[in-house]
Amino acid sequence: MVDIPKIGITGLPGVGKTETLIKVVKDLEESGYKVGGMVTQTIVEKGERVGFYIMDWKTKKKRVFAHVNIDSPDRVGKYGVDLKALEEIGIPAIERAIMDEDTDVIIIDEVGKMEMLSEKFCKVVMDALDSDKPILLTLHKKSRSPLLQDIRRRDDIRILEVTPVNRNLLPYKIEKIMKDQLQSVF
Repeated sequence: MVDIPKIGITGLPGVGKTETLIKVVKDLEESGYKVGGMVTQTIVEKGERVGFYIMDWKTKKKRVFAHVNIDSPDRVGKYGVDLKALEEIGIPAIERAIMDEDTDVIIIDEVGKMEMLSEKFCKVVMDALDSDKPILLTLHKKSRSPLLQDIRRRDDIRILEVTPVNRNLLPYKIEKIMKDQLQSVF
């Protein structure tokens, strides 16, 4: 049985989880692997973080997912959350990555408090983890949600923490793990 690489990247907010994931993804793509799934991008206005986009990695289609100016019953901290953006952009991107034979690696950024407000999102994350495809995902560090606890308990996922000390080297470590295992899968 070949080990399928499944790596979770965790760390405190703002430490560089998404940047680490994107560095790894770009390197994998340069090496010829096809990547699909979703990423969350920060929206910065006047030097301050005011929200997040959700983006389909393959199509680059994106929408505002959370923002300080969104009036929504779904809130996390100062952000109003638009679950429809997640369910119309992010979830289909993950579903396509799972089903599409032309996708080698699934990415999910981020399994966090905002995203976990959607039951459909929680289900598609488990579907991706249960698939036979390599996966790279970022995980909220402190949340004790049932989904994150389930992910942390799995014995088929390796969880690595980004810190200010290792954030420049961690992408290379993850790339090496992914490539070593991907070469035995493909």
